[in-house]
Amino acid sequence: MHLVVGLGNPGEEYAFTRHNVGFMVAERFRRVHGLVRLRRRYGGRYCEGSAGGRRVAVLMPLTFMNSSGEAVAEAASSKHIAIVKITVIHDDLDFPLGVVRVRSGGGSGGHKGLESIAARLGTQGFNRVRVGIGRPPDTEADVSDFVLSPFDPDEAGLEPAIDKAVGCVNAIVQEGIEAAMGRCNRREPE
Repeated sequence: MHLVVGLGNPGEEYAFTRHNVGFMVAERFRRVHGLVRLRRRYGGRYCEGSAGGRRVAVLMPLTFMNSSGEAVAEAASSKHIAIVKITVIHDDLDFPLGVVRVRSGGGSGGHKGLESIAARLGTQGFNRVRVGIGRPPDTEADVSDFVLSPFDPDEAGLEPAIDKAVGCVNAIVQEGIEAAMGRCNRREPE
């Protein structure tokens, strides 16, 4: 079974913030595959089902970003899911809005959710789908305020990025991480 984890913060006040793009992608993935039995489990919203004939579980931790590892570790342990079958979807300041990249392992880049997951799993070897949210336009701005700010309704790039990220998660589940990196990390024509 694959465990697809969307990172974000619980609560309506965070629903459409940049830090919650992982939740947005996980929710779209869940709907695309008709995984409808969401319930509170493993410290988050959780469901299981099939995506293109492969067993998957979707988890959206409700532990707040900085403690996401608690929910991920509990679900992975309970379901006996190997690290290489865990895919974490998260926001990434280092890419402009609309850019999506896939990788296996790597550092946290200062992302507290990834740090929490790596600490609780004891490894950074899980898969990641990184969804660009850009950096604050004001270089003096507080990054925390920026990631917790909502997307502007007219910001182009969010919906296509969510769709692309769902496609990348599908590629990981169906074809494996190497094929997904080859498919999803191609530079788009400018």
